[in-house]
Parts: sequence; structure tokens; C-alpha cells
Amino acid sequence: MAFDQTLTTSFKQDILLGVHDLDTDTLKMALYLATADLGAATTVYTTAGETSGTGYTAGGNTLTGVTVLTADTTAYVDFADPTWNPANFTARGALIYNASKGNKAIAVLDFGSDKTATTTFTVQMPANTATSALIRIS
Repeated sequence: MAFDQTLTTSFKQDILLGVHDLDTDTLKMALYLATADLGAATTVYTTAGETSGTGYTAGGNTLTGVTVLTADTTAYVDFADPTWNPANFTARGALIYNASKGNKAIAVLDFGSDKTATTTFTVQMPANTATSALIRIS
């Protein structure tokens, strides 16, 4: 199986069609095991390969603190760090998706290796800048 960290191709098309409103839609992050197959061709949230364990509910957590910003010629999105507590599970990557729009996929994250938690699991988002944010259009 594979994890390709990317904005999904369907999200790029949906942006041009005006499907998503990241300011008001409900965005979620689901966590996945290394057996999941997620990448640019992922179009919707799936339970295939999703992690399970204490403190994790299928579908993941709602992303909070969503802010759409611009700097120079780049638009980008910032999120608060999603946290699962209690947590006793392993995850290799994640899918950000739009629960308000039929669970359409937005971005695939690759953690680089399996991450295991026994008390708290936090996905630390990158710096809130036009050059570091996970979702940016320039």
C-alpha cells in the first residue's frame, strides 16, 4: 500500500468549481494505518485502512481553528493541532476531508513512519505561513 502526501486531484478541481468553503464547512481528519492506500487519486473519506483503538472514533476528529489567509500571492489554510485523548493506537498517516460536502477528500498526510500513542495523540500542524501550511495555493 502507499501514502502519497499531497492535495488530492479532486480537491484541486473542486476548488475551481467552487465546491468547498473551508471557512464554514466541517473539515475532519481521519487517521490511517500503513495498510491504507491514499494519494492524489483519493476522492472521498474511506474506512479502508483506518486506524482503530482506544480514544479513536471512525471518521476522526473535526478540525478546529480553521483560518484561510493570504500572503503576497499565496492563499493558505491554518488549523489547530488535532488531538485524541485518551489515545492508544497507531497511525501512519491521515486524510483531511470535508464532511459538509459528501466527505470529499482534500489532502493526504504521510507521517513518515508509524506513530504510536498510549496516552495522547496529537498531529502537530506546520507553521501558519504561506510557505509552510499544509494546504496552500500559489
